[in-house]
Amino acid sequence: MVKVIADLHIHSPYARATSKDLSISKLEEFGMLKGINLIGTGDFTHPKWVEFLKSELLEDGTGIPKTRTGFNFVYTAEVSNIYSQEGKVRKIHNLILAPSLEIVSQVNEMLGKRGRLASDGRPIFGKYPCYELVEDLKKISDKIEIIPAHIWTPWFSLFGENSGFDRIEDCFRNQTRHIHALETGLSSDPKMNWRISALDRFTLVSNSDLHSFWPWRLGREANVMEMKEITYDNLLSALRTKKGFTETIEVDPNFGKYHFTGHRTCNVVMSPADAKKIKNLCPVCRKKMTVGVLERVEELADREEGYVPKDAIPFRSIIPLSEIIAALKGSPVSSQVVWRIYDRLVNLKEKRSEYYILLEAEKKELESLADPETADAIMDNRSNKIEISPGYDGVYGIPKIGKAKEAGTSAPERQNKTKNKSLQKEISDF
Repeated sequence: MVKVIADLHIHSPYARATSKDLSISKLEEFGMLKGINLIGTGDFTHPKWVEFLKSELLEDGTGIPKTRTGFNFVYTAEVSNIYSQEGKVRKIHNLILAPSLEIVSQVNEMLGKRGRLASDGRPIFGKYPCYELVEDLKKISDKIEIIPAHIWTPWFSLFGENSGFDRIEDCFRNQTRHIHALETGLSSDPKMNWRISALDRFTLVSNSDLHSFWPWRLGREANVMEMKEITYDNLLSALRTKKGFTETIEVDPNFGKYHFTGHRTCNVVMSPADAKKIKNLCPVCRKKMTVGVLERVEELADREEGYVPKDAIPFRSIIPLSEIIAALKGSPVSSQVVWRIYDRLVNLKEKRSEYYILLEAEKKELESLADPETADAIMDNRSNKIEISPGYDGVYGIPKIGKAKEAGTSAPERQNKTKNKSLQKEISDF
């Protein structure tokens, strides 16, 4: 059996707010460094990117195109459906997987009649409901897989507070039968999703949704599977049946940008319980706060926290190595200080990928490669002992270790502490 670690949701340089240095070679280079052996191509709907894919990848009949050095990719794209349904504007992102350039070409021909594919790597389609998208794709090939993306994100997702639905069937209608997997996103983890019984039949997947190839983005979330060989059919089987799907690699949902409810402009962040007390209105400016994923999950949950379905796929939570080092040293994640420590720990010639360091290396080995503080932090990361200041309203969470722990809290929290002293009575009386 082959162990497959897959990051299926990425973007190209043709998507908005992405690195223009994104390329297949960079994804391969840093995918190997991370410990990944299957990566989505991203953005196959964009004409320039698909031409680049044709020149960089070779098809061999497995449905898994490869680089000239044999690294595995799978054709993927993300699309944005924006439309009105039941008196509300819906904004839903969906991930699409395809088994060949021939199928990709047919998908693009169909979607090209709905919108301008060259406008963005993640094209936007207006007045095009999700159930119609699925129906049209399935007419092309049953091997096309559609996965609702980052399903809890407030702005563009299946269950998003601002533009989503409360039930999958309301979004996909009779095409729900073709939906087999759901992407949980950075701000939720499987444990949170297990609280909703309606999700039990779906495979919960995790991907990076990266906008750059750096190791603190690529593979920050991923899927672990076992296959006899890496083929598109075997990938589909794992996604559709859960068989061979062994675990997901997650970040702590507090790290995600939308875990807690808050208002970035006013530096206000709070738990669901506190947010509900003030009806989700910012106590500083009185505008509606961005409702966090945790609050939205609690709104739809029909089970108590801690429930585990009988066929639940297990998961492990880790913060990317670069983020841990950066928090410890109080340096930017891309700084030379962080890279020097990272390069001592991660070395492919000595068979040490980042995942190996984060998930497998013994403490004695870590101490031989880095200072005791870093070794301790890696072990604490592995056992979920690192407290994280929750992300909110587009702001990433912050691991409270090293320099960040010495400071006590993140900058927004320090500002909130001052503000909240005068706001506590107002919150309780709201």
